[in-house]
Amino acid sequence: MEKNTSPAKSGITYGVLFGAIMILEFVLGYAFKVDPASNPTFGTIMNVLNFLVLPILFIYISCNDFKMKLNDGFLTLGNALKIGVTVCIIAAVLYSIFSVIFNLISPEYMNEMYDKVADMMVEKNPEMTQEQIEMSISMMKKFANPAIAIPATIVMYAFIGLIYSLIIGAIIKKEPNQGF
Repeated sequence: MEKNTSPAKSGITYGVLFGAIMILEFVLGYAFKVDPASNPTFGTIMNVLNFLVLPILFIYISCNDFKMKLNDGFLTLGNALKIGVTVCIIAAVLYSIFSVIFNLISPEYMNEMYDKVADMMVEKNPEMTQEQIEMSISMMKKFANPAIAIPATIVMYAFIGLIYSLIIGAIIKKEPNQGF
């Protein structure tokens, strides 16, 4: 009898951990009053962690966990794709929900961000008119709307998960023998 182990078990576990780390990064930045708008180095570090290092790390760990602990040493490319996309979607959903709740609790945070971005625009491009700055901030506010931000975040992380899990899966896959 063949046992059927779901790759979602590893994907969900590590997706929750990935999402919790992204939330923790934001909370620490907020607590120490360090934000990507006024500190580009912090923004770069957060982007590298959240879009490169952490997805690769958690997809690799969850694929390896599934392969070694749950599936008798085997991992197909299909399983790797399921795991990687699951990890990233779960993390994106958690972070998106947190972000919406945080913005409801503390709407002044986003207003401060918009003000900082407007100041940066004037500083970097002094010939910008007030109308251009207001239009840019208006677009930022539209994209920060939860109806747009949540699906966009989930789709973006699903794509990231797909790409990274394709690469990782191709490297660490081990197909079961198909002999008769």
